Amino acid sequence: MLAEFLLYSENQTLIMNKFFTLLFLGTIAFTARAQTAPSTQPYGKIDQADLEMKACDFEKDANAEVLFNKGNLYYGDDLKSIVIESHKRIKIFNENGNKEANIQIPYEGGDHKEYINGIEAETINLVDGKVEITKLDKKLIYNKVIDKWHSEVTFAMPNIKPGCIIEYKYKWNANYNAAIPYWDFQERIPVRYSELATSIPDVFYFRPDPRMHQPLIRHTVATDTKVMKVLTHTFDTGGTGNGATGTQDSETFTYNVENEVRGMANIASLPQEPYMSSFADNVQSIGLNLVSVKPINGFNSTLSDTWAKVGGILADDEDFGDQLKRSLNKERDIINTASGLKTGDEKIAYIFNEVKNGMKWNGVDRWYTIDGTSKAWDNKTGNSAEINLILYHLLKQSGINAYPMVVGTRDYGKVSRYNTSTIEFNRAVVYVPVDSIKYYVLDATGKYNLYNETPAELLNSLGLYIDKSKKLFDTVYLKNDLSVRQIVMINGNIKADGKLDGTAQLVSFGYNKVNTVKNYKENGEKKYMDNLSDGDNNLKISAVKFEGMDVDTLPLTQKVDFNLDLVGSDGNYIYLNPNLFTSLKKNLFLSDKRMTDIDFGYLQNYSINGTYKMPPGYKIDVLPKTVTIIMPDRSITFKRIIQEQDGDIIVRYSINYTKAEYSKDNYSDFHEFYKKMYELLNEQIVLKKS
Repeated sequence: MLAEFLLYSENQTLIMNKFFTLLFLGTIAFTARAQTAPSTQPYGKIDQADLEMKACDFEKDANAEVLFNKGNLYYGDDLKSIVIESHKRIKIFNENGNKEANIQIPYEGGDHKEYINGIEAETINLVDGKVEITKLDKKLIYNKVIDKWHSEVTFAMPNIKPGCIIEYKYKWNANYNAAIPYWDFQERIPVRYSELATSIPDVFYFRPDPRMHQPLIRHTVATDTKVMKVLTHTFDTGGTGNGATGTQDSETFTYNVENEVRGMANIASLPQEPYMSSFADNVQSIGLNLVSVKPINGFNSTLSDTWAKVGGILADDEDFGDQLKRSLNKERDIINTASGLKTGDEKIAYIFNEVKNGMKWNGVDRWYTIDGTSKAWDNKTGNSAEINLILYHLLKQSGINAYPMVVGTRDYGKVSRYNTSTIEFNRAVVYVPVDSIKYYVLDATGKYNLYNETPAELLNSLGLYIDKSKKLFDTVYLKNDLSVRQIVMINGNIKADGKLDGTAQLVSFGYNKVNTVKNYKENGEKKYMDNLSDGDNNLKISAVKFEGMDVDTLPLTQKVDFNLDLVGSDGNYIYLNPNLFTSLKKNLFLSDKRMTDIDFGYLQNYSINGTYKMPPGYKIDVLPKTVTIIMPDRSITFKRIIQEQDGDIIVRYSINYTKAEYSKDNYSDFHEFYKKMYELLNEQIVLKKS
């Protein structure tokens, strides 16, 4: 069986990969020959065909579709600012698409770094064959301050009906010249055409960061020349007693502008798929990361072109670096208690739990503080930076070698190694190197986090830690190389009436413990027991006893008493599926296609062991075979051993993962393996009355 499956999988992979490669190349060739960019119109000019359109051509069940989204990026005359003119048009097919009419335009309003202006918006309906235009009342445009750095412009489009088209345009303005936002060609609804035009002076060198698996339908490059006038001054201090005098003159400098247009068409919506990471990690987009600046007279720019420079910016920031040594009310009580503990781990665990249990996270993720650590400590609530910089301060004052660290959470998106900017981060945590190999990453915002496990939502990405006193700033790739174990042990008695009585012991390590404790404490015992039965109404749980729930260094052990009605049993036959208490009954990878990468976050190891005593007068009619299957890349191994021994049925399942992430490009192998594994997991044992 093993040889057959491996040979089948490897041959299939070879054949299918060749087929898809040829198909993909053929598709690109066909696209280049046959496809042209969909038409776009100026603001206010609408095609009648778009108003009459009933569904998206390439995604028939879509509730709405972006007809086009155009961005035009250019620099100000003094090369010290950036403008993006945006124009977007959306077709709404039905009431489920109405949410697309609620518009949010985020920007960084702190220090007036960015601002939005030039907003125009309108809704177009076709009423009795005639075009009806409803313009947005500008009084209904709201500017919302989220915090001292983040703001957004919001408005709701008027007169929304199924079949209408909405469009709006605006200017995004940045009073800086070194950072360009990513442009998303793909969205959560299908996009007929998306285009970004950039006009970038050769004073700046940006490295493209394309995240696309679909070819551009339009890509043009042209160069033109511009002249910039720079004012100069000549001063004469002459000693006349009348102060400095002088003349004003100007110089002109010539530079080239590279005009580039990138367009993509017929882009399917990006769905939420099982075990995908963030939307940002998977969306088709283009980034432009500034690498260098060629200064000209009268113009200069300071770049954060290395992570060390970004770390320096953080260290000097009043809402980050300046918060690190701020004293906290009655902090000495905690520090004194920690000092009396013997080991570093005991001190870390004590302080971590004091902050975790004493502070309430307000749900806001930021790498910087809003109210400051002292005020947050007094109020016992704060954002992620405030809570974790408090944790850092107490650890440092207690003699722990700790560093503040900034990270990107799973939902926010993984940190790009090459985009050296604070925009890559959305949370502050604490980094504690234990030795040359081992480290802790502490996050006290999660009530069920463990001090000795890097939170799962931070794995497989970079963290930047800061030592302000030594001016040391470096990145660490956060990962967990140890398999997270889940052990299930079942003892059951099969009754002649088709029932199973038994006990189960479930041992959960690491993240499995975190998830189980969270489930239990947030949902309560009754709902938790319902969840434990995994939706099986025939499985009744009479009691659950927990051990090790509140000790970070111990696994969580659950002792469960249960009984199960064995469905299909009829007096002559008894049917048993031994896949119990595993959370592995339902295959989440049933779809033949996958649009996003798979990210489990961490390695996994399942061990499921069962001993089932057969009832008198019954014998085995069907006993599933012992089998092992292995992924073609050997990253997942599934083993099943089932045998009879002295009137007992002994069941052993083992599943081991050596990879946490899988590319969508290799999904066909993954899909086939999972399909086979779940067939084997749920294969039944059949007993027959003798």
